[in-house]
Amino acid sequence: MEYKLYVGNLSYDVSEADLQALFAEAGAVKSVAVIKDKFSGQPKGFAFVEMENQQDMQNAIATLNGKEYKNRALSVSIARPREERRDFGGGNRGGGGGNYSNNRKHKAGTNRRQY
Repeated sequence: MEYKLYVGNLSYDVSEADLQALFAEAGAVKSVAVIKDKFSGQPKGFAFVEMENQQDMQNAIATLNGKEYKNRALSVSIARPREERRDFGGGNRGGGGGNYSNNRKHKAGTNRRQY
């Protein structure tokens, strides 16, 4: 079973090592993942911390939720399972592509459609 916590309202300069040390005060830490933007690589201000057991997880919530850390009040709660995301068009999956085929029916240099 997973004992994963959501940690929000993080300062953007918090590292995984920082969180490892902070949460180790509450119990045994299994893993830490600071979430970053996939394009810029910059932290998004939240992380997931997995604890070894339920007692350590509950202790971390009780001791760290609302605690001031690097000038920000932490938000620590049980992580919810990731919801399945729907694909809303775009790309080559049909749909969401606009009117590309109709726009190609024009003479070079003009934007008028030929019927």
